[in-house]
Amino acid sequence: MGKRKSRAKPPPKKKMPKLETAFCCPFCNHSNSVECIIDRKNFVAEATCGICMAEFNTSAHGLTEPIDVYSEWIDECERVNNNEDEDN
Repeated sequence: MGKRKSRAKPPPKKKMPKLETAFCCPFCNHSNSVECIIDRKNFVAEATCGICMAEFNTSAHGLTEPIDVYSEWIDECERVNNNEDEDN
């Protein structure tokens, strides 16, 4: 009798890189001073700088991550700056 063929093990899954949770403040430029808090129960997300106390609030949903909140804050800052440039 012959030996049974064994099945090859599937390759191990690649681990996803961890996303950042602390960011650089757009106002005071301190690194790792902005932290994002997501309240999924009330659908609210908040990014706050621990140094200059600047904060940004936005709506959240089930897939919102801290990087999303920070990116919205940066986009909003750029939009406000562009509007000020157009007014002048």
